Amino acid sequence: MNQSLKPDHSNEWEIDNLPNRITIFRVVLIPIILLSLYSNMSSPINSLNYVAAWTFVIASISDFFDGYYARKRKLVTVFGSFLDPIADKFLVISSLIMLLALNRIHVIVVLILVMREMYITALRLLAMEKGLTVPVGTLGKWKTATQMVGIPFLMANDHPFGLDMPLIGNILLYLATIFSLYSALEYSLGFIKKLKIRIKMKKKRKKE
Repeated sequence: MNQSLKPDHSNEWEIDNLPNRITIFRVVLIPIILLSLYSNMSSPINSLNYVAAWTFVIASISDFFDGYYARKRKLVTVFGSFLDPIADKFLVISSLIMLLALNRIHVIVVLILVMREMYITALRLLAMEKGLTVPVGTLGKWKTATQMVGIPFLMANDHPFGLDMPLIGNILLYLATIFSLYSALEYSLGFIKKLKIRIKMKKKRKKE
């Protein structure tokens, strides 16, 4: 095997590197988003809506850069692999709950999106236990994209230049809900297919 193609495990337990710093930075941004939205519950202040929205956008962009840099520089670590998905879920789920508290999103949408995240996490843990993987599919990517764009629109909750941000945000979140349901089904069927193949291979080996 070409030496350059071998995965680098020398830094897998490292904590203090750039991708992990970016992930920690994303976690630090979450309280800013939540406090900005929470402050609007008693007396709405438009500027705080934008603080929450732009902070969410920055956090979302940082998610792309930490993953990209970690893969490019071969800095994928145990700490980063653990913290990165947790940071993403904390960011999205806490934001959805605050938007629900502000009556900017329907409760069914929040329930579906949150339960879907819990289900996919459990499915990936089960797949990992069986030595299988659940790769991200096209529908999953569309779910993430529409969700990450829709949430800041709902946070801003404004109508600049006649642009109905609440309407656009809700449309995108409804699309994200549809994508989340279909992608969950896609991941489930893919996992079951791989599991059946694994079982057949084990039975074949026993016969041999």
